[in-house]
Amino acid sequence: MTATVTPPSEHKAGGTEKSGNGGARRRLPRIPNRIRQGGLPYLLLLPAVLFELLVHLIPMVVGIWVSFRQLTQFFIRNWGQAPSAGLSNYKVAIDFDAPIGQALLHSFFVTCAFTVLSVGLSWLFGTTAAIMLQENFRGRGILRTIFLVPYALPVYAAVITWSFMFQHDNGMINHLLHDQLGLTDKPSFWLIGNNSFVALVVVSLWKSWPFAFLMIMAALQNIPRDLYEAASIDGAGIWQQIRKITLPSLRPVNQVLVLVLFLWTFNDFNTPYVLFGKSAPEAADLISIHIYQSSFVTWNFGSGSAMSVLLLLFLLVVTAIYLFLTSRGRKGSDV
Repeated sequence: MTATVTPPSEHKAGGTEKSGNGGARRRLPRIPNRIRQGGLPYLLLLPAVLFELLVHLIPMVVGIWVSFRQLTQFFIRNWGQAPSAGLSNYKVAIDFDAPIGQALLHSFFVTCAFTVLSVGLSWLFGTTAAIMLQENFRGRGILRTIFLVPYALPVYAAVITWSFMFQHDNGMINHLLHDQLGLTDKPSFWLIGNNSFVALVVVSLWKSWPFAFLMIMAALQNIPRDLYEAASIDGAGIWQQIRKITLPSLRPVNQVLVLVLFLWTFNDFNTPYVLFGKSAPEAADLISIHIYQSSFVTWNFGSGSAMSVLLLLFLLVVTAIYLFLTSRGRKGSDV
């Protein structure tokens, strides 16, 4: 047998050779290793970017476009043919002397009150529980697991369970408060009237505070125990340790936590929709439900989209101001 030796000229770096027409050979370019390795992370991120475009960015752009159109039930089949509305949808939404503007303003105030109570109590409960469970004692692991159950449950299953508990005739809340404890003169209506706001805050708090508890509990692990031991030796009590050591150390985590809870709560749609249905009571008319009613109940998608854009602008402005103030505070504390 005769061995075939390939000439060295056919193994040059930088490409491979391929036969073409007439026996001619041409060299195919090879991607440099540096470019190939640098582009791999972007290639892996490509599916997530496409999914983000499909789910969030494209619908957002379409919603902004719809806010400038007179898109009603008469143009559902040919919504691209809806006439232009200019800024009229926005003018109607912010005309607080008209019924539509007054209803939107009322919904905005209800949402602000709901957000302040839910976020504030969620942070308070989560921080308190995390600090209390820092010390080692029997049953601490079981309590941590129980506290995280509301966060692990699906939102719809949890809210539906609460809706049964708030029933007037056979709900567990009235059975406990009226029948067992006698705290009320008669069973209360929790899903209609002014009590609906209380029910909404309770359900939101129940499913939100475990997230704050989880974040604070993880942040507490990074605080050195030596600081508490030194403070205890110097005579500092538990409240002084919390005020001088724990809370300042938790400030970076709290800044992110409060912002996330604010955005989640202000935009919350699932909780009021599952709890009250398509028509929420006036006392619990959150802006997310109000926009839904303006769009899918009255079939005025142009007006509903304009309200959504105004909500987006409000959240962007509040987020920018919050980040600016917190960044200034962080720089001031570092100086």
